Amino acid sequence: MGSDPSRPPRRPFGLLAAMQFLTRIPIRMSSAPDLPGSVPWFPVAGALIGAIVGGTAAGLMEVVPPSVAAAVAVVVGVMITGAFHEDGLADAADAMGGSTPERRREILKDSRHGSYGVAAMCSTIVVRVICVASLGPAAAFAGLVAAHTLGRGASVAVMAIAPDDPTDGLSGQYTRTLSRPRATLGVTASILLGAVAVGWWVVPLTAAVALGALLVSSIARRAFGGVSGDILGAIEQVGECVVLVIVSGLAIHHAPWWA
Repeated sequence: MGSDPSRPPRRPFGLLAAMQFLTRIPIRMSSAPDLPGSVPWFPVAGALIGAIVGGTAAGLMEVVPPSVAAAVAVVVGVMITGAFHEDGLADAADAMGGSTPERRREILKDSRHGSYGVAAMCSTIVVRVICVASLGPAAAFAGLVAAHTLGRGASVAVMAIAPDDPTDGLSGQYTRTLSRPRATLGVTASILLGAVAVGWWVVPLTAAVALGALLVSSIARRAFGGVSGDILGAIEQVGECVVLVIVSGLAIHHAPWWA
């Protein structure tokens, strides 16, 4: 029997669409993914990415020095995502050097990276490696899961409440089609998954990530007139770094709840 042309096409499962968009993992689907509809699944995809990165760090710490394990784990994360969020951070950092909003948006669309962008990207990698290296296997795993989950949850939250950059097609499409209830579902999932990973630590981590997201989005609104996809990448990167910095401090006095 042929398909009914009056019925809307079936869309693939949201988590698979989110993983296909956020990672370089080869995921094949029978039809085009509903990318805007996959946005609430971004934190869940982040939890899976964090589990891979955290598992790499925790496993390697049993056989190599923590600094080596941390460096390899962070590189694994960059490879899985194709430096997707790092690229957004670098573009945003470069664009901040523009003298006018129009010039900043022009720089934002340039695929080349300047000194500001390279410095920003390298800085986040260094911070993440040092933080993870300071942790034991259990805390490294928990912290990386929380970092990747809450960082993407912050991006979802900003997409729902901040004005999008009208010149940014992809982010604008996502923002205009993302309803508040669905965004709330995604943010709630990020907090719950973070709590599973780190227990009560999720309270200060969520507060810090929210503050970082508010700061970055406020700067973006003044500098560019709205929030673009690159700014969302910057928010995710700031969130990851903030989480790992705080986890490195909490782990000095406390172990993860499940360890």
